Amino acid sequence: MSSTLLETTRASHEEVERLERLIVKDLQNEPANNKDRLFQSHRVRNMIENIITTTEKIVEIYEDKDNARKDEIAALGGQTAMGTNVFSAFYDRLKEIREYHRRHPAARVVDANEDYEAMLKEEPVIEFTGEEAFGKYLDMHELYNQFNNLKFEKPIEYSTYLDIFSQPHNLPRKVKFTRQYKEYMENLLEYLAYFFQRTEPLQDLDRILSKVTAEFEEQWENGTVQGWEKNAQENGHVPADHTVIDLDFYSTVEELKEVGPEKLKEALAALGLKSGGTVQQRAERLFLTKHTPLEKLDKKHFVKGSHASELNGGAEETQADTESDDDEQQIYNPLKLPMGWDGKPIPYWLYKLHGLGQEFKCEICGNDSYWGRRAFERHFKEWRHQHGMRCLGIPNTKNFNEITSIQEAQELWKRIQARQGVNKWRPELEEEYEDKEGNIYNKKTYTDLQRQGLI
Repeated sequence: MSSTLLETTRASHEEVERLERLIVKDLQNEPANNKDRLFQSHRVRNMIENIITTTEKIVEIYEDKDNARKDEIAALGGQTAMGTNVFSAFYDRLKEIREYHRRHPAARVVDANEDYEAMLKEEPVIEFTGEEAFGKYLDMHELYNQFNNLKFEKPIEYSTYLDIFSQPHNLPRKVKFTRQYKEYMENLLEYLAYFFQRTEPLQDLDRILSKVTAEFEEQWENGTVQGWEKNAQENGHVPADHTVIDLDFYSTVEELKEVGPEKLKEALAALGLKSGGTVQQRAERLFLTKHTPLEKLDKKHFVKGSHASELNGGAEETQADTESDDDEQQIYNPLKLPMGWDGKPIPYWLYKLHGLGQEFKCEICGNDSYWGRRAFERHFKEWRHQHGMRCLGIPNTKNFNEITSIQEAQELWKRIQARQGVNKWRPELEEEYEDKEGNIYNKKTYTDLQRQGLI
């Protein structure tokens, strides 16, 4: 008896059916606690992925692009180059079966159910931080620090952030135009998606995100997205709060260019300045207003006939801004030092002590930058680095601390696997079986040959 393509197909169908029965059996057991529920969900998820992989192989066999299956069926039917001889093919197969049973009259059948039943007792490795408490809570500390760096009036408490992080529509619109806010929202989405994958592995995240995206695009077209509603425009003017860009968030013209030509044009028009030219020219013209009052700007920057009206019409707004500036007191921070808990730049000696001017990049985290040695060492235990290691299929252990290169991590993992392979007991390769003729096989080979009827 030989391992034919048809036998491979049959074995694949058997494996799929066996995995389906295991999934049903596993789901019939009610988990005792949240930890057991997560283990069960991840076990089922792994079995579903195995079913998908095996099914793809079956489909490939049935497609029969190389006609191997067709030729094999023809051979079983006795079709040869000399013609069709059904009886000859039948007796050849019968002789082969009889010879096998004559040589092995009491062959022991290896029960594969034991290996599959062991899958129901597996405890998959799921990476959670201490704060996440095995999926009970969100660990938002890194995102909280990033949120506080968005230059609000004053920092908020962590408990307050947990109440408002899901309400971005309450933030000032001018904050949403900044690069820092975009990065914050991307990191927030990435973390929440990763957390959802770990806590709800049986959910179809791609389908959920596709549905949410479709609903959002429809609301965006209708102008009904909360916090981005299309407000009624009076006399052709857009409300200043929605058009004027807060230049305090930008330190260079290059950063201001990232806002885009349309937003720059709206901001210039709201100030009565010329809105034509390239993106570079628009950004330079708008950036002039950061350190120069409108009254002192050259008239050539204004739209003809709008300079006086802008000054007169905005006198009340200018007075309010002046009073606000007096109350808040502009913070002088030429060295761009990080803000402390009190909303003021930290001392320069503390900045140097912690090496916050030293940048560390991590390729595993998507080339993210970490400033200071302390932040760099701490990030190896944070969710972003754990997610990157998980995508590489590498456990995030202490062996990989200080390693930021994908290639170095993969090479080290191969060396660790090779070293563990020397001392680790592998029953599928090292457990020995003996057939009736005294031939020695390992467990995996013996099981495969037994299924195929060769021994």
